Amino acid sequence: MGKVGAGGGSPAGLSALLAGAGLLVLCAPGSCGGGSCCPPRHPSAAPRWAPTPGGLPHQGPRGRAPAEPLPQLGRPLFAVAPGDRALSLERAPGTGAPVAVAPRSGRKRRSGEDLEKAERGEGTSRSPRGVLRDRGQQEPGTPERDPDKATRFRLEELKLTSTTFALTGDSAHNQAMVHWSGHNSSVILILTKLYDYNLGSITESSLWRSTDYGTTYEKLNDKVGLKTILSYLYVCPTNKRKIMLLTDPEIESSLLISSDEGATYQKYRLNFYIQSLLFHPKQEDWILAYSQDQKLYSSAEFGRRWQLIQEAVVPNRFYWSVMGSNKEPDLIHLEARTVDGHSQYLTCRMQNCTEANRNKPFPGYIDPDSLIVQDDYVFVQLTSGGRPHYYVSYRRNAFAQMKLPKYALPKDMHVISTDENQVFAAVQEWNQNDTYNLYISDTRGVYFTLALENVQSSRGPEGNVMIDLYEVAGIKGMFLANKKTDNQVKTFITYNKGRDWRLLQAPDTDLRGDPVHCLLPYCSLHLHLKVSENPYTSGIIASRDTAPSIIVASGNIGSELSDSDISMFVSSDAGNTWRQIFEEEHSVLYLDQGGVLVAMKHTSLPIRHLWLSFDEGRSWSKYSFTSIPLFVDGVLGEPGEETLIMTVFGHFSHRSEWQLVKVDYKSIFDRRCAEEDYRPWQLHSQGEACIMGAKRIYKKRKSERKCMQGKYAGAMESEPCVCTEADFDCDYGYERHSNGQCLPAFWFNPSSLSKDCSLGQSYLNSTGYRKVVSNNCTDGVREQYTAKPQKCPGKAPRGLRIVTADGKLTAEQGHNVTLMVQLEEGDVQRTLIQVDFGDGIAVSYVNLSSMEDGIKHVYHNVGIFRVTVQVDNSLGSDSAVLYLHVTCPLEHVHLSLPFVTTKNKEVNATAVLWPSQVGTLTYVWWYGNNTEPLITLEGSIAFKFTSEGMNTITVQVSAGNAILQDTKTIAVYEEFRSLRLSFSPNLDDYNPDIPEWRRDVSRVIKKALVEATGVPAQHILVAVLPGLPTAAELFVLPHQDPTGENKRSAEDLEQISELLIHKLNQNSVHFELKPGVQVLVHAAHLTAAPLVDLTPTHSGSAMLMLLSVVFVGLAVFVIYKFKRKYFHSC
Repeated sequence: MGKVGAGGGSPAGLSALLAGAGLLVLCAPGSCGGGSCCPPRHPSAAPRWAPTPGGLPHQGPRGRAPAEPLPQLGRPLFAVAPGDRALSLERAPGTGAPVAVAPRSGRKRRSGEDLEKAERGEGTSRSPRGVLRDRGQQEPGTPERDPDKATRFRLEELKLTSTTFALTGDSAHNQAMVHWSGHNSSVILILTKLYDYNLGSITESSLWRSTDYGTTYEKLNDKVGLKTILSYLYVCPTNKRKIMLLTDPEIESSLLISSDEGATYQKYRLNFYIQSLLFHPKQEDWILAYSQDQKLYSSAEFGRRWQLIQEAVVPNRFYWSVMGSNKEPDLIHLEARTVDGHSQYLTCRMQNCTEANRNKPFPGYIDPDSLIVQDDYVFVQLTSGGRPHYYVSYRRNAFAQMKLPKYALPKDMHVISTDENQVFAAVQEWNQNDTYNLYISDTRGVYFTLALENVQSSRGPEGNVMIDLYEVAGIKGMFLANKKTDNQVKTFITYNKGRDWRLLQAPDTDLRGDPVHCLLPYCSLHLHLKVSENPYTSGIIASRDTAPSIIVASGNIGSELSDSDISMFVSSDAGNTWRQIFEEEHSVLYLDQGGVLVAMKHTSLPIRHLWLSFDEGRSWSKYSFTSIPLFVDGVLGEPGEETLIMTVFGHFSHRSEWQLVKVDYKSIFDRRCAEEDYRPWQLHSQGEACIMGAKRIYKKRKSERKCMQGKYAGAMESEPCVCTEADFDCDYGYERHSNGQCLPAFWFNPSSLSKDCSLGQSYLNSTGYRKVVSNNCTDGVREQYTAKPQKCPGKAPRGLRIVTADGKLTAEQGHNVTLMVQLEEGDVQRTLIQVDFGDGIAVSYVNLSSMEDGIKHVYHNVGIFRVTVQVDNSLGSDSAVLYLHVTCPLEHVHLSLPFVTTKNKEVNATAVLWPSQVGTLTYVWWYGNNTEPLITLEGSIAFKFTSEGMNTITVQVSAGNAILQDTKTIAVYEEFRSLRLSFSPNLDDYNPDIPEWRRDVSRVIKKALVEATGVPAQHILVAVLPGLPTAAELFVLPHQDPTGENKRSAEDLEQISELLIHKLNQNSVHFELKPGVQVLVHAAHLTAAPLVDLTPTHSGSAMLMLLSVVFVGLAVFVIYKFKRKYFHSC
């Protein structure tokens, strides 16, 4: 299961960067290499749930304070001409908001003349359908344009108050991290770095500090150490005065800590290398550090001292306790790997995380990289039977399996949001590939109902799943989603958490007031819903809590979403109507809590102007923010409520230092706003004023007033509405039909909801409806649609099942196996349960609740056990059976069979196992030229070969999840001679009795026989046998020519045999095992049959080397029956 963020997931969007983030990262394209700009993210900063193994721009868990090294992309963010220094921008860790990058789209370069024309409003422009036409030219047959509906641009150039500062000496630096301390603070910190792509490391760094809102900066390299190379900058989210700098670990592993907003620093050495940090959401000095060797450390002194918490922690799977859900503020949730590679969910206290003090909230193992702790919920995934199963714990209670519609059959699930005591999840079902279905849960996160089908998905720059879903800031229950329908992607909007969706109505007129002919549902407005934490990037959408009616996005008008003909649109009435504001992509930022919109054009050329709107995008005024055109790399706004100071980062030329332009917007306001400067505005959806069960009236500043909003922004009145059917969604197991009614799905039995209650108790009997979570409506049909308490009916046990906790039918000897008893219906509190494990042990329970964690049992013998369970109550009984295979691990398989055999003679092959008793096994035999295997339950088979030649025999032994095999080669011919060989005793001193040694010595013996007798090597085969004393079998084989005819007769083999025996008896055969060690070869006693290797103490692969009798250069094995004094018949 993965945790992703929707394309828009963060309600703060771009404006969060200006509102209070105060930290960004600038990295030249491709500067990820080596990890200096792209270390792993912590899921609370960029949530992703995957195993995984294992993020998306979605708001992280509330109250959490991630602080990991800032990730960046490892490739250029957008296409630029050679020499351009294009920089990406990214949010900082430790802000409680996401870290993400949205790439700029490639854009056609325009000449300086074209640029000036565009800024003056001259030249050509695009119609909403992408048709180029001259400004002022009207399409034939269209009504007159309405100048009152056109977006107005004031081309008179005004000037903003600004100052520019150059980071002198850092022109070669290609990475930067910038932090603005916070509200009422004038301190800005900038860390610049030079990343050397050839060396793969940081070679230089500089630290700059401003105390006057960015007017001037002081270089602090001497205060941190002139030779110190810094890699990352961290800021405490609960106390912005506390700063932490991390040195480059390739040179030294140290922390530099400041408690005065970066004015002074203290250095502390580390004995581990930090990969990511996680600050506590409340305690400013508490930090978790994850090391590069997968160990988790904690500090209660803001990094001055550290202690080891846990080893083998899964990357990004550690969390602080969530306030309100955990009683202990120092509780840590983590996923750790066991020595055998399994993952488990652990909790422990920060200062006392010993083995004895660790808890395991989820019984058994979980899927790797699946733990998520977010708000009141904990999620884990467990795969069994080839299907993933998802479990949730609400407010740290017992885990329950998450219930999707029965035949959803999810391939993948991602948790998008856990806001307002409800889980929003994206599920990829069995028949989906590039889309996901959106599901929304009840309060406990257990029962899920469908909110929207086929939402478009894509892969992010790091392979993470991106869902095209955006939660609009400031308006509860409002989402935008891109849905794929009939192979077209269209944008839909909902105001009630997914109960109802509709297309976006396109603007009535275009930028100049010309009418736009766009008829629903064939034509509508479509938006790009991917959030970028860099305000100066394309494809953006933005909204803000303090400006709940204003949404700014890029998109197009037509039958489907397109990546071409992108324009900028704004809605000032929460998505009901839209206006086109620019025909080219701009970054639109929020000032003064949304009272002023700032637009900066996307271009690879230098610019010196921006546009301001005081009336929610209806008219724009042109302002210059610098006297010299600037290549813009990024923008950072003053944290706090007002956001009246903005810093623009860029460079004047491709090789110049970074320029920091401080823009102060205070001068554009006349005064502070008073009550009379506001007008009321009522939230609505196509005229319907009741949204999420309430009528909400907001205060908006009058468009003609240029006053500063201050604390009055966002004031609101709310009045509950009378409940109607529109305030209720279908309950779990019910589906909405064309008449609007919620009726049971074909797979759902409504009476099953009462299965967990007992006679005399009560349960909530669903009406088929449930009120949308966070809906505030009252009275009306609420009583009619709300679930009713009902007495639990007395029921006989029915639908009894017994399964293992992991869904397998195997268990390991000597280890705990957990059995789960499941009952579909019955009085669970007054039921007698009897379990017989089949090994002579039985237990009884008085109710099912005492068995919620499963029944653990240890089998001490291998075999197949019949596990039975009997359930009885006063109304009836039920029983179930499980046949459990108990095994012990199979370690080695050795195939035993002769080296050679005669044609048409029965041969026995035996699979020898270690250990010998492992439980139920299946044997798969492959021999000869058979294309189909022989499958048996016995470890021996007999067979004949009807033709001469070399034959390979393979046996595969299946034991549980393990399959081992061994392969041997056997020669089949009419005649051969064999003789047992012995050796001088000194050979035993050097015999380790392993297959490799026997193979090498066999080759040496054969070589000695050939040299002593002159017999061709093709006629000799030597196989050293296992065991001590050392012995070997000598085979004399007839050689074949390429036509298959024997060159040697039986008489020839007899002559060769006599020659070999003669030389052996004369002690003429010997070899040197090592310098000074001579070994004599003798003829031993006669053998009665070809020898077989029966040694079971070696692995299958080792046995293959041990007894393979086909050596390089060996011709053939031939078997022959004859009698002689020394040689014998076989």
